[in-house]
Amino acid sequence: MDKSIYSEEYREFRELLKHLRLEAGVRQIDLAEKLGVQQSFVSKYESGERRLDVIETARIAGALGTSLQKIVQQLDQTHQ
Repeated sequence: MDKSIYSEEYREFRELLKHLRLEAGVRQIDLAEKLGVQQSFVSKYESGERRLDVIETARIAGALGTSLQKIVQQLDQTHQ
């Protein structure tokens, strides 16, 4: 099994987060400011250099005006 950070599923997860950010019209720097982190944090998880945990993902979801549950539902829909 591939390491989960390099799996197709994780790539789809990263792309979904980036899509949600862009759809919300939020730049990486703006999201970083909302999260209280450096812009490189956002860049690294979007590019796959950094893995997110569930707490970080929930904070990102909230900052983008969605929820962790909705993100998981969208991921589930891509695998049906």
